Amino acid sequence: MRYGMVIDLRRCIGCNACSLACKQENSTGPGTFWSRTIVSETGRYPKARMDYLPLLCMHCENAPCVKACPTAASSKMENGTVVVDQNKCIGCRACMIACPYDARSMASKTTPYYDEKGFTDFEEAVKDNHQEGTVEKCNFCTDRVTAGEKPACVLTCTTRARIFGDLDDPESEVSKLIASRDGYQLQPQHGTEPSVFYLPFGDE
Repeated sequence: MRYGMVIDLRRCIGCNACSLACKQENSTGPGTFWSRTIVSETGRYPKARMDYLPLLCMHCENAPCVKACPTAASSKMENGTVVVDQNKCIGCRACMIACPYDARSMASKTTPYYDEKGFTDFEEAVKDNHQEGTVEKCNFCTDRVTAGEKPACVLTCTTRARIFGDLDDPESEVSKLIASRDGYQLQPQHGTEPSVFYLPFGDE
């Protein structure tokens, strides 16, 4: 089994519900986004349009971050998910430099979103989830997936632009979509073999 995600660019409307769901699920701090969307404009009037490119950790088959980590804090699970053990991380940032997708961030001291109001009840409950000075990133919502649920970003997507499943199963929805819609990976020149695929614009 190798977990992966398909993102249908034709369906994505750039609402950032995925980014907000990720922040809530993982209680990331101000300015930290494990899931984000790049917005660009293409074409010329009257055929101009806004394009949206959702980004997250690519959970690469040949993950350069795992190879670069000197303490084995970055590793791959049997299901292909790349994870970080913050208890082993020394904050050297080697993995951040090695990642061509800019998918990792350094955990900073947990602060309230609104300093003058202090921590909310939720912030107080989760403020110890992130170890200052260690690297963190998307983990495909491992706890949710282990419990048989979908990643938060997939569950929240209002247009069903995100599909999660087993890339090793040719009968899975993700595998069929990749095959039928010419799914592609970002920056294939690096040979990382990402587990996140994108479906291009095109006719139904």
